[in-house]
Amino acid sequence: MRRIAAAPAVALAAVLAVGLATPVMAQTQPAAAQAPQARFEQERQAILSQAGDYRVRFDMRETVAFQPGYEPLEPKLSGGHEIVRVVEDTGERIVLQHILVMEHEGQSHVIKHWRQDWVYQPETVLTYAGPDRWTLTPVSETARAGAWSQTVWQTDDSPRYGGVGRWTFDNGMAQWTSDATARPLARRDAVRGPVYDRYVGSNRHALTPAGWVHLQDNMKLGQGQGDAADLIAYVQEDVVNTYDRFDGFDPAPGDDYWAATAEYWAAVRQAWDDVIAATGGITLEEEPQFGAVTGPLLMGLANQIQQGETTTDAAITEARQAIGEATGTAL
Repeated sequence: MRRIAAAPAVALAAVLAVGLATPVMAQTQPAAAQAPQARFEQERQAILSQAGDYRVRFDMRETVAFQPGYEPLEPKLSGGHEIVRVVEDTGERIVLQHILVMEHEGQSHVIKHWRQDWVYQPETVLTYAGPDRWTLTPVSETARAGAWSQTVWQTDDSPRYGGVGRWTFDNGMAQWTSDATARPLARRDAVRGPVYDRYVGSNRHALTPAGWVHLQDNMKLGQGQGDAADLIAYVQEDVVNTYDRFDGFDPAPGDDYWAATAEYWAAVRQAWDDVIAATGGITLEEEPQFGAVTGPLLMGLANQIQQGETTTDAAITEARQAIGEATGTAL
């Protein structure tokens, strides 16, 4: 796997511009051959422009209830500082790692956050199939033509959700919009033991002059009561997660954490990929605080590596064993 440094900020105007610089050899091709390549590179740069140092704001609001007696929750607002780094870029596959960097009483606290993988014209995508189950789902030739999949992973690199969508550059705005995507509950909801057990909705990633924004249009669904076996809609939720570029904090603790643990996390990602390849998906118990039962151990091993309490090789061995046991897969 080739690791590269985080991509620099890309001005919105540059991302929207179709006339990207091309190699000399490419310039000799007919105009018709250049157009798809220029569009592909435009989309790549839109994805890569999400890397950087950010002040983040998470705004989640339940808006409309659809079942008698259900009262929408009060809005939930939070925020902090987050760095996003390019872990892998092979052209048609881009991996971005999010790391929270927080300060409390003069001390920095680092938390490995979510990860997003982008694949151009994917043949399959890992989708959420209901509590504790994810399935490797084929993408038809028509659906994947010119499209990108985005697969999102938990803090311990266990799966969260995946969807397929397309970038558009209309009306002066660069944005990717997913198909209808099923997702497990986020911690904010899972810890409450709610009546619903999943979200279904669309995701949009849109570039802004200050950075980018992740917009979610979520319907919260759960099993019906009594004889009703089908899923029913409980409440609509709007989520606006804003990433504004910000140099008013020190990203070094986050980068130091990643430098110390990157090899370990690469092996953990490979272990999850091995399970998916062997079984066509993953069966894994979900856990409210961490997303999956593997969370505390896998996150803890990374901390032990950084603190010099264990070696990377020993941690990898223990992590692979834990992933195998949790998924019932021989690794």
